[in-house]
Amino acid sequence: ADRSASPAALVEELGERRRAAEREKSGVAQQLGRLAGQARGAAGEAERSAAATAKAQEALERAAEEAEVLAERLLVAEEMPAEEEPDTSVRDRLAADGANARQTEMEARLQARTHEERVKGLAGRAEALDRGARVEREARARSEQRRARLLHEAGVARAVADGARQLLTHVEVSLVRADAERAAAEAAKAEREQDLVSERGQGRDLKSELDKLTDSVHRGEVLGAEKRMRIEQLEARALEELGVEPAGLVADYGPGQLVPPSPPAEGEELPDDPEHPRNQPVPFVRGEQEKRLRAAERAYQQLGKVNPLALEEFSALEERHKFLSEQLEDLKKTRIDLLQVVKEVDERVEQVFTEAFRDTAREFEGVFARLFPGGEGRLVLTDPGNMLTTGVDVEARPPGKKVKRLSLLSGGERSLTAVAMLVAIFKARPSPFYVMDEVEAALDDTNLQRLIRIMEELQESSQLIVITHQKRTMEVADALYGVSMQGDGVSKVISQRLR
Repeated sequence: ADRSASPAALVEELGERRRAAEREKSGVAQQLGRLAGQARGAAGEAERSAAATAKAQEALERAAEEAEVLAERLLVAEEMPAEEEPDTSVRDRLAADGANARQTEMEARLQARTHEERVKGLAGRAEALDRGARVEREARARSEQRRARLLHEAGVARAVADGARQLLTHVEVSLVRADAERAAAEAAKAEREQDLVSERGQGRDLKSELDKLTDSVHRGEVLGAEKRMRIEQLEARALEELGVEPAGLVADYGPGQLVPPSPPAEGEELPDDPEHPRNQPVPFVRGEQEKRLRAAERAYQQLGKVNPLALEEFSALEERHKFLSEQLEDLKKTRIDLLQVVKEVDERVEQVFTEAFRDTAREFEGVFARLFPGGEGRLVLTDPGNMLTTGVDVEARPPGKKVKRLSLLSGGERSLTAVAMLVAIFKARPSPFYVMDEVEAALDDTNLQRLIRIMEELQESSQLIVITHQKRTMEVADALYGVSMQGDGVSKVISQRLR
């Protein structure tokens, strides 16, 4: 597709270039015609100017001849004898004719000079037009050459395009054949890959089975070696501990011998009938006998070693148990008493907290209404049903606002709300003195005046120690204490009693 598109694009480009050359040729032809017309006009003007110049030259020659005739007549007149008085009218007429001849000569000379300049200008214009026409003819010749070259290139491009189309046809046929061969090759490849996958899976299965067989053989060999070692150990142990040969041990206690009945367990009574199955030996069953062995080993481990001091230790432990039992009873009684005390304390705390909260909530509503005229504030319990674990929420709604959450208030409003909460606690549970550190730092003059009035009320029953930088707060104080630092870095206290 790319090879076929390239000749087509080349043909298109050559056609476009040929059309551009034809347009350029037509433009050059138009300009050449225009310049030829201008050249013809300039040639006519030059001919007219040459004719005018010739007429002016003839007039000049006639004027020169008349001037010479008049000069000769003037000389003749001057050479005439003096006694003959010339005619005045003739002299005047001759003088007038001489002046007219000189004027005519001057005008002829000027007209000849003008025509000469005009002829020179027309000659220069005609030369320029000739140069322009020559340039246009050269451009037209180049355009013809370029058009011929483009026509030749277009023919070559058409030939190339025809060859490319034929080549494209052969390539498409080859591509179809190659696609068919590739599809067949891919199908064969897929079939071979499927066979290869199947063979590989079968090989992996065989290898896994071989590994299992090899492991089984190895485990059998290891197990056989362990069994042989175990047999050798048992034979050696029988000789060392029991002094019995392995053959005699197998003959007397081998799997072919019956197992005698086991002794009765604790609390078990054996049947009186000796023919009862419980009193008869039973055949050897390895699983049941291994189970009996494990039970006997556990019983032996639980029995432990014989302790000759067991009775003394039992008496000591019995006495220790009696002492701990008495202590436990004392602790239980003490726990009951402590729980009763805790209950009474909780009841007292709940009562005191409830009373303090009610008083504080009542005072907070009044103090908030004074600090925020027209506003509303109250204290709300988060869990009224459990006074010991409940929290306290402060709801504040300044005048003109609908918000109640403290986080939505401004800095001054939050500061004034905190002051209202503090004053409410002071009023609900008065104290001999209060210490406040710059509680009015974020308040404006109006809110500061309201807080000062409340401070004056608190002065009647308590002593207030206020740290402040506000002048109006200092004015209501009974005494002032100022702390300043000298140049040596040592603080100095200055006191002043106002009342």
